[in-house]
Amino acid sequence: MTTQQQRPDLALPSEFVIRNACVLTMDPQLGELPSGDIHIRNGEIVAVGHQLSCPGGITEVSGEDLIALPGFVDTHWHLWNSALRGLVRGDDSECGYFPVTLKLGPLFTPDDSYRAVRLGIAEGLLSGITTVHNWSHNTRTPQHADAELRAMRELGIRGRFSYGWGQDLGLSQTMNLDDLERVQRECIEPGGLISLGAAVRTPVANPRGAVPIDVVRHECQHIRKLGLPITMHARPGIVAVLQEHGMLGPDLQLVHPQGVSKQETEFLARTRTTMTCSPIIEMHYAQYTRGVIQFHELDQAGVQQSLSVDSSAASANADFFSCIRALLWSHKQRFGNTVPLSARRLLELATMDGARDLGLDKQIGSLTPGKRADLMLVRTTDLNMAPVFDPAHALVYSGQPVNVDTVFVEGRALVRHGAFTHLDQRSIVRDAVESVRRLSAGMGHETTSPV
Repeated sequence: MTTQQQRPDLALPSEFVIRNACVLTMDPQLGELPSGDIHIRNGEIVAVGHQLSCPGGITEVSGEDLIALPGFVDTHWHLWNSALRGLVRGDDSECGYFPVTLKLGPLFTPDDSYRAVRLGIAEGLLSGITTVHNWSHNTRTPQHADAELRAMRELGIRGRFSYGWGQDLGLSQTMNLDDLERVQRECIEPGGLISLGAAVRTPVANPRGAVPIDVVRHECQHIRKLGLPITMHARPGIVAVLQEHGMLGPDLQLVHPQGVSKQETEFLARTRTTMTCSPIIEMHYAQYTRGVIQFHELDQAGVQQSLSVDSSAASANADFFSCIRALLWSHKQRFGNTVPLSARRLLELATMDGARDLGLDKQIGSLTPGKRADLMLVRTTDLNMAPVFDPAHALVYSGQPVNVDTVFVEGRALVRHGAFTHLDQRSIVRDAVESVRRLSAGMGHETTSPV
């Protein structure tokens, strides 16, 4: 099925039932149903079970040869630079991720941000991502914030927008806290699909420069007075610094579980500070962190963790199945079979644990009656999947975005039979290409036509 055009004809009514799917609920009480039904009404999961009794005339969606599971929850993604993957060239000193984003970030107009966020989210939907943490560290102006929020709303995804700073902001300057308050007051609907957080800079050595701890502390104190969650990139030694200044806590998410000492792990567990892992990026850019992915150590200590794309400019795609597998291979390289990491544990990390990290576990993350209907259907009859005997194993070891048949957010089918129901893919791609073609002049060269 082509994904080139939107297909309004594939939309579904507000009440329907999915019949005879292999249901991975990610709910420990409900477990797995080899052939189960999911009743959805007005965006809510009404019931999950075998041969559900539903109102007469209800629309039935066939789940034959499909695995139903909660949508993936991404917990850290710089959506504003999604389109820059056309210019990023690995670790090149001039065209690597950090040089490109630092040089071009200050050139972004609000429309550039809008177009890049649309591109990233659209790709994420096709990968089964139903919730995204938009880690916006190029919020240059209030108009940039508004543009990114508009893109998130238009594409229908659930998510958190973490208001950040512009790439050209001086290290000793404070982020725009006044506008953060404006966004909280005027742009976020309580109980809506989009929530608000704040992304702050890092007070230890990193490629973007260390920010004075007094600046970071001031920003965090202000953000906490607003009752908003905070997210920050982690570097070796940062946990000790934050502990020293009393800045750890359950409202703080750190990014990249690398270079964490045993004592720092204890600090994280005790303060209930969370961690999100971006395994593809953490392996690709290991020279910057000088450490291995410490998922196992943090997991053993009881630190809440989750999974994330990080940047589809740096990783070159938003394939969440690959993110899951990258963590699996990293773990196996370190421990072999001596420390098992099951497919079901990885799926929990990609769904329920992501929801917990974003404080959404009462709403999403499992196919539990009463929760919101954010889920996907994955084909089992595709060549790269078949034959499927263990659905969790098949998803983790064989799954690809191309196998995602249907994606629901709040009960609304955004992808159906592999096609967008409400998006025009051609226009999203065309706009992103035009944006990057203009921005590429800032790199001192012109792009060729895309092939």
